[in-house]
Amino acid sequence: MLYVLAGTLEQGLLFALMVMGVYLTFRVLNYADLTVDGSFTMGGAIAASIIFAGGNPWLATLAAICGGLLAGTITGLLHTVFKITPLLSGILTMTGLYSVNLRILGRANVPLLRADTVITRFNSWLPPDSIYGATLLGLLIVVLAVIALYLFLKTEVGLALQATGDNEQMIRAQGVDTNHMKLLGLAISNGMVAFSGALVAQNQQFADAGMGIGMIVAGLASVIIGEAIFGKRTLLQHIIAVVCGSVVYRAVLALVLRLGLAPTDFKLLTALIVVVALASPQVKGWLGKGKNNRKGETLDA
Repeated sequence: MLYVLAGTLEQGLLFALMVMGVYLTFRVLNYADLTVDGSFTMGGAIAASIIFAGGNPWLATLAAICGGLLAGTITGLLHTVFKITPLLSGILTMTGLYSVNLRILGRANVPLLRADTVITRFNSWLPPDSIYGATLLGLLIVVLAVIALYLFLKTEVGLALQATGDNEQMIRAQGVDTNHMKLLGLAISNGMVAFSGALVAQNQQFADAGMGIGMIVAGLASVIIGEAIFGKRTLLQHIIAVVCGSVVYRAVLALVLRLGLAPTDFKLLTALIVVVALASPQVKGWLGKGKNNRKGETLDA
């Protein structure tokens, strides 16, 4: 049981960077970015290909982050320069990245068994036979990422980025170039997503062209779960909440797997979680309206 809990925490932390990237676009920038499915795979593909070729795993992970930054920038340029809608610009980049990722991998998947990765290097600094290396590394990276994102969003540029998502016309009237803010937000978001993909690929010891399918829905589900359970009263609390949402989401998947649900049903379960979370305010509104109508009928009688 302890091993299952450790594995769930490990997965939640490694995917938390992806969730933070989704949070940055969907909640902060108010931009429906579907590049995530492609940039997550790109991060894993770049890191795995370099490591497989004998490259340094830390440099491979850095290269993966740069690939994600580039992917986000392309989506931003499609939207800001060519005036393509946010949804379609993300779809176009994601579609193009599928072929790009196959080119990077050179095959359907790249194995990393017995390869030197950031996980194995971090484990070498721990006591022998330690099974918590990936968990500790994920926790360290996530803590640093949370602090960095919070401090960034508190800067003048970060506040302008938030204002772009809150009221684009207002902040543009204040002299802020909202196109630059969107480019910056999309680049950072997909850089974090690719970072997560690189870590996940090294932890599971392989990368394949389909590893990013459904990541945007999983990220959105984690964000919504975190907000619903842990709240979002302050900026720091909001960021921590989405990280916790990532862990809770992975715990839910582990639980239903132990209850007998087939792994092939995970995507359907994720979609249902998102539907329930997004539909709940509307359902509450209907219930509240129904109660008010019944009260009005009672008073009239």
